[in-house]
Amino acid sequence: MTLNCNGKLIDISTPKVMGILNITPDSFFDGGKYKDQKDIIQQVEKMLSEGATFIDVGAYSSRPGATHISEEEELQRIVPIIELLVKKIPEIIISVDTFRSNVAKKTIEVGAAIINDISGGKIDSKMFKTVADLQVPYIIMHMLGTPQNMQKNPVYEDVTKELISFFAAQISKLHQLKVNDVIIDVGFGFGKTVEHNYQLLKNLLLFKNLDTPILAGVSRKSMLYKPLNITPKMALNATTSANTIALLNGATILRVHDVKEAVEAIKIVEQLS
Repeated sequence: MTLNCNGKLIDISTPKVMGILNITPDSFFDGGKYKDQKDIIQQVEKMLSEGATFIDVGAYSSRPGATHISEEEELQRIVPIIELLVKKIPEIIISVDTFRSNVAKKTIEVGAAIINDISGGKIDSKMFKTVADLQVPYIIMHMLGTPQNMQKNPVYEDVTKELISFFAAQISKLHQLKVNDVIIDVGFGFGKTVEHNYQLLKNLLLFKNLDTPILAGVSRKSMLYKPLNITPKMALNATTSANTIALLNGATILRVHDVKEAVEAIKIVEQLS
């Protein structure tokens, strides 16, 4: 199983790690941490040296209740960073965390390789067509509502069944548009209670029936630190535990803040095969 990233075929028959680079001032864990070019390059080089295959760059904070920013502001934040990374680290494979088709288009044009859409094509109706035109891998995530309201009162009759139906419908639309490389992300913490998140983690293997790679993004999220009554900063051990469960239940890509520990979790799980 491979992903075509700017003409480079990435083998995902074994799990890979996606390192997170938030260039937002208000992300829940590392908001405002990477502000200048030197810090950004240093952090990305660290993640790549620790074994990250992909770097996921986001300029729109999607934490619950985050401030909404305009498309212009998102573009002003993200385009120069993509250009910088591609110039300084030519071999880098960048995923762009955006739900806006125009941001997707502009960032791919300057060297990004993957689009990671938290809305799964639900916010911007042009996203699927744009991804089809660009012919890039597309990560389709499930979110109930918007970042501003998703955690107000998330309700499902059966969260696993409803998400499988959602993905089946969206994947079908993408395949009709000839989008070849589709990855799914159940969206831990995006319009889900702690209980919903653990049902999804427990049932992750069922999503393999959709015949697409699965990305798991649990890194330092509230589903981990709330039950333990700790802070995101203290949730690395919990993250590794959840990543290990995700891997055992079929995850193909781990999206994380802490690359070294995720790579180690993959190596340990691989000892079982």
